[in-house]
Order: sequence, then structure tokens, then C-alpha cells
Amino acid sequence: MKHTLITLKPKEHHRVVGGHQWIFSNEIQSISGDPGTGDIVTVLRNDGMPLGKGFLNPHSLIAVRLLSRKDEPIDFGFFKSRIEMALAHRLHLFSDSKTYRIVNGESDYLPGLIIDRYGPVIVTQIVSAGMERMKTLIYDVIESTLKPSAIYEKNKTNLRELEQLPLEENVARGTMPNPPLHVTMNGLTYSIDIINGQKTGWFLDQRMNHAMIRSYANGLDVLDCYCYDGGFSLNAAAGYARSVVAVDSSGGAIGRARENARLNKFEDRIEFLCSDAEKILNTFQQQRRYFELIILDPPSFTRSKKNVGPALQAYRAIHDNALKILKPGGYLITACCSYHISEDALFHTVTHAAHRNNRSLQLLERRGASPDHPVSPYMPETMYLKLFVFRAI
Repeated sequence: MKHTLITLKPKEHHRVVGGHQWIFSNEIQSISGDPGTGDIVTVLRNDGMPLGKGFLNPHSLIAVRLLSRKDEPIDFGFFKSRIEMALAHRLHLFSDSKTYRIVNGESDYLPGLIIDRYGPVIVTQIVSAGMERMKTLIYDVIESTLKPSAIYEKNKTNLRELEQLPLEENVARGTMPNPPLHVTMNGLTYSIDIINGQKTGWFLDQRMNHAMIRSYANGLDVLDCYCYDGGFSLNAAAGYARSVVAVDSSGGAIGRARENARLNKFEDRIEFLCSDAEKILNTFQQQRRYFELIILDPPSFTRSKKNVGPALQAYRAIHDNALKILKPGGYLITACCSYHISEDALFHTVTHAAHRNNRSLQLLERRGASPDHPVSPYMPETMYLKLFVFRAI
């Protein structure tokens, strides 16, 4: 690869010096040579002091993603060291499981790279052009370190379009095991559909929050809206909920959730409804059917800053309707997975909904993603998932 120097405009180095890994196109003063997309470049302050090495994408708003603050080769040894460091943390966390996120992009100092483990299968998601250029090397590291039966590329996220990368899914290495693929998390068995499932096959970022639900669900009537494949519902049943109603608009998700209930012998304890959560909340209100624990974990209502207003209106509507059927003293667990909806915005949406419904709230917990999805304290963009546990009086 060409050796290229990127020089920043005056005073544009402070955020990078503070730990941020992105350099935006409007922060660059000059580019030496004629670098190509995905080339490794050296970034300099305006006074010529080096800031580190990273991937260049001249066609993206994020022009450079920093890989290293050192003058070191970006080779097999580099990626092996970074991936092994990330893996050691997950092995410490989940010694009794082989399902977790191994690499969480920028938070593991591998910008634009996701590596998830589902038992014998490794699923990757690459959202930067530089990592796409390096993926053969990265897969060599994965094979030598983890020895999976297969590496599956799940690259149909719209983030790739911003990098002018094709949307595609492939078996990159090895052979996928015959379905179903069963994995264990929090002592429960799940059937994972990597090819048809959302994200990389499961919402691994909610793993610890799924387990948390058990201490609240004991002896209660539970409503789980947007249940997907049953993460919260199954853990509510495992926590000895009196009853569980699980709702999702996707027939495929409901089918997989039913199968997961069967695998854990919960099929007689969970009622599954294939319907829009908004409709179900209205229906239960009309039926005067009330719950002692309601879980709201919707998909992202916005993927851009310009749609924050309509998204907040959608969050207001579901919280209004949920509070109308939550019994006094009941628990409301609500989550948001959009970075563009701040924690404060979600908090005020819930508290305002409570005020409109003449309810008083107690905040019991505020949580984020599971620790295999670390957050970079220097990059607020990595702090996307937020979850609140409220008690409504």
C-alpha cells in the first residue's frame, strides 16, 4: 500500500488527541500522493506531529478511521494482538458460554469491524472500506485463533452504503453446520437463525439485561412487546413469572420464539401473539387487561438525526399506552437502541408520559449494553443502547 500523509487543519487535532478515532473530511487540510479507498495513511497535526495510522476513505464523511497511535505495521500480527486482547475479556466474562461478541468495532480499537461468536460459527460485519480491504487477513487471524467451523459475513447493513460497499451475505470460510444451531446463554438454550435473524443473528447486546429481568418477573403477569426471538420472555419465565405474553409483528420471530420456549420447556407458560405492539397495547386497554411488568424494547425508530422528532413521537405513544395498562406498583422496563435518541430524551419521554397519565415513577436502574459490547468513553457514538427500569405508582 502507498505511504500517504494526511495533514489536518489548524486546531482540528484536539478531538483526536482526546481519544476519538474518526477524522471527518472537512477537518483535512491536505493529502499527499494519490491514495485509494481503504489505504493506510499516517495522520499529522497541522504542525507536523504524528497522530497515528488509519484507514482512508476519500468518498466518506468519515475520511479516516484511526487504527493505531503508534508507528507500527498494520499486518497479521497487529490484528492477531487486537483480536486476542478483545477475546480475553469475553472469555473472562462468559467462561460457561461460547456465544458473545468478540470485537465491538471502535470500542475494541478495530474501527468498522464486528465479530460475533455463536458456538462453532463466527459471524462478521464490516462497515468500513479499510476493514473490507483487510478482511482476508482478518479471517486468517480468526481461523488461527478460534478455529470455527464457519465464518459467515452478514453485511447487509445500511452503514456499508455510506462507505460505498456492496450489501451481501456469504459463507466466507468453512462450512455452516446443519440447522438448527443451538447455543446457551444465561443457562437457557436458543435456536439461532444466523441467515434470517436480525443483526448478526441475535441481540447479544441485551444479554445481561435479559438475565436481569428474572429478579423483577417473579410471580408477576408480564407483557413483552417487540419480543423478537424471546430473549426477555424466556428469562421472565425462567424467573418464575406468573404469566408471560410475548408480542412481535414478525411471524418469523414469533416462530423462533415459540421454538426457543419449547427448547426450554416454557411453551405452556408463554402466550405468543403475532401483532403490532401498538395495536396490542390499545386492545388490552379496551379489554381492561392489566400487567405488573411491561417490557418495551422496540427496533430503532430512527437511523438519522433528521428523524428524531417523529421517533420521539412514536416513543411517546407506546409509553402512553403501556402506562395505561400497568398496574399500580408495576414495573416498566424500556429500551432504546438508537444513538440519535439520547438517554435524557428517552428519560424525559417516559416521565412526561407518566405525568400525562397521572402516574408517579421511581427510577430503579439505568443500564446499557452487555459488557461484551464495551463503550469507548471518548466516542459518544458507541453509547447507543440505553435501558431504564421504572416502578410506577
